[in-house]
Amino acid sequence: MIKVKKRKILLLPGDGIGPEVINEVQKIIEWFNKNKSLDFEVEEGLVGGASFEKYKSPITDEVFYKALESEAIILGAVGGPKWDNLEFSKRPERALLKLRKELKLFANLRPAICFKQLVDASSLKPEIISGLDIMIVRELTGGIYFGEPRGITPIENGERKGTNTHTYTTSEIHRVARVAFELAKKRKKTVTSCEKSNVMEAGMLWREEVQVLKDKEFKKVELKHMLADNCAMQLLKNPKQFDVIVTDNLFGDILSDEAAMLTGSLGLLPSASLGAKDKNGKMRAMYEPIHGSAPDIAGKNIANPIASILSLSMALRYSLELDSEANLLDLAVQQVLDDDLRTKDIMSAGKKEVGTTVMGDAIIAKLK
Repeated sequence: MIKVKKRKILLLPGDGIGPEVINEVQKIIEWFNKNKSLDFEVEEGLVGGASFEKYKSPITDEVFYKALESEAIILGAVGGPKWDNLEFSKRPERALLKLRKELKLFANLRPAICFKQLVDASSLKPEIISGLDIMIVRELTGGIYFGEPRGITPIENGERKGTNTHTYTTSEIHRVARVAFELAKKRKKTVTSCEKSNVMEAGMLWREEVQVLKDKEFKKVELKHMLADNCAMQLLKNPKQFDVIVTDNLFGDILSDEAAMLTGSLGLLPSASLGAKDKNGKMRAMYEPIHGSAPDIAGKNIANPIASILSLSMALRYSLELDSEANLLDLAVQQVLDDDLRTKDIMSAGKKEVGTTVMGDAIIAKLK
């Protein structure tokens, strides 16, 4: 077989169940290398609490430089009660913020898909949730999470004041909206932009600039504007009205979690954080499951690896331009669910409960 050029994938297992689910991802990468004439070069690094325990830092310069040199980063999960009392700069989650900010990963893609095999797991009626397929595009490096000034300061009368600043510029809005419109072109050609333009000037700017970009570059894509609180309500009332939703950092954080929970299967949902493409069409990107580190079940071989495996699928599709391989992996996951295999988190009557490694091996067995 002729080998294609080596492409670096950095695996960051992290904390809790992260190492267990990322181990299944590594097995699938090895399968692709062996059976599909691919030649991924895989490196690993410590991040989050695991990094703090060894280096007293949530991410080291060495691991960060590995991230800079990688075509795709796949993260397991970070955090846990063990590190809750650390000073803010040392907490495991700071590693994520550093990677997102320094790698300029400005667009977070969060699919909310209701798998047909798990429609009964949703808290909504089957007729409302069945067939759901939403993509939420969240701006990731601006807004109130990064704005200055920020902090807690003493004021008169012995009180304290907490300050966070919510700002966006035209270019920040355009670049994330462009990602949403490009995605919509390949889907149902509809984008819903969410903000709070009725009470926030930054929201007014967001609405105006998304409209400007649509009118200039994406005339064939339908654009709807919706207030973020109304969007939260509509996701519960009629979620299938949405295709692609684009919104800012704060509202995206909230709405994407809500949309994910609609599906009833958090353990199956991946995410992607994308940067801008360079002159050669390459971009930095990080992929991760949306679930947390779940320290209470770590080491028990019961964690669901599917969200991490589908994060690899997103990496194949968006970073490595291997759509056929991504489709193959997506199909394998669907076939395993069709075979009624379930990890503990998605188990129901009449199905077969399996552990992390058995689920990963079953998916590999479906790859052809």
